[in-house]
Amino acid sequence: MFETQEKTFKKKVLKKITAQRLKNIALYYLKRYETSVANLRQVLQKRVNDYAYQNKEFDKKEAYAWIEEIISDFRRFNYVNDERFAELKIKDYQAMGKSTRYIKNKLKEKGVADEIVERILSEQDYDELAAALKFAKKKRIGRFRPTDKQAEYKQKDMAALARAGFSYDIVSEVCQAEVDF
Repeated sequence: MFETQEKTFKKKVLKKITAQRLKNIALYYLKRYETSVANLRQVLQKRVNDYAYQNKEFDKKEAYAWIEEIISDFRRFNYVNDERFAELKIKDYQAMGKSTRYIKNKLKEKGVADEIVERILSEQDYDELAAALKFAKKKRIGRFRPTDKQAEYKQKDMAALARAGFSYDIVSEVCQAEVDF
């Protein structure tokens, strides 16, 4: 009745990794995305590892040395700058109404040093309560939920705000009775 059709998957043959090819990959990536040094290193190392997996005789150590040379050149030319990346991401996250804790964790994942993040955040006047209210309004939770449902969903709303990285004081204030925003 039903015929099964076997699919054969062809393994994608990757182009040979050279210093120039890695540099081109990095430039193309930077043309599309602003990134941190650690993230660029990770992107390039993934390409090297994928190629080395297919070609067992390939010397990964030499390719990793090329990556470090490329990154040092790009830092010197200011193509990659952790401070600039952190400033842009912090501005974006704050515009979305993200908590300071969330921002710190996301930038740590991208390999930005804690000192850089702390310095940039301390230079800015960021209202955590306003961010929590923005988040709650966007998700229609807490005081932005219909009044007849607020009590029923209070624990759930508090948990959502806590997972978003807001402190207990701010979470409880956002989940209080309705006020103008």
